[in-house]
Amino acid sequence: MNSESENIRKLNDFFGKEYRALKIYVNNRIKDTASRNAEDIIQDVALKLVSGAHRSAPINNVAGFVYRSIKNKIIDIMRTSKKAEQIEIDEELLDLAEMMHQSAEGYSFEDMIPALKKSIDQLKPGYRDIIIAVDFEGYSYKDISLKTGIAVGTLMSRRHRAIGMLYKKLESEINK
Repeated sequence: MNSESENIRKLNDFFGKEYRALKIYVNNRIKDTASRNAEDIIQDVALKLVSGAHRSAPINNVAGFVYRSIKNKIIDIMRTSKKAEQIEIDEELLDLAEMMHQSAEGYSFEDMIPALKKSIDQLKPGYRDIIIAVDFEGYSYKDISLKTGIAVGTLMSRRHRAIGMLYKKLESEINK
């Protein structure tokens, strides 16, 4: 048996047996959001490793090889998503800031964006995630519901409460 087919067999066996453990490993390192999913990360890594098995030497420590590859993928995602999210968030933040600015008298539009960023960062994760998914990433409530299993009405309520919290936070910033 050549090293390519042996590598593929080892990788397939490992992913088959350890998939659940890999998913737990990834979930402990990243937070599932609309743009990041543990299963997607594992499947991307598995595809790259299996498709590139012909280029590598025989794999002796499959677990170390796979976990290192997953760790590197997570690092790549965190680096690239920060850059991409920053560009997208700045554009979408302008829309949200414009909406908020209409009711926030005495607050200049230029001051609104940093205050809004700070306020979004201070939201609880569930509220922050729904604001980011709907207002910044453009997901519909239905898409989020299908992906997370959370009812559409619950998601709408969370976003509504999150917007209310943002208004209160901005109002307290204005009155300082």
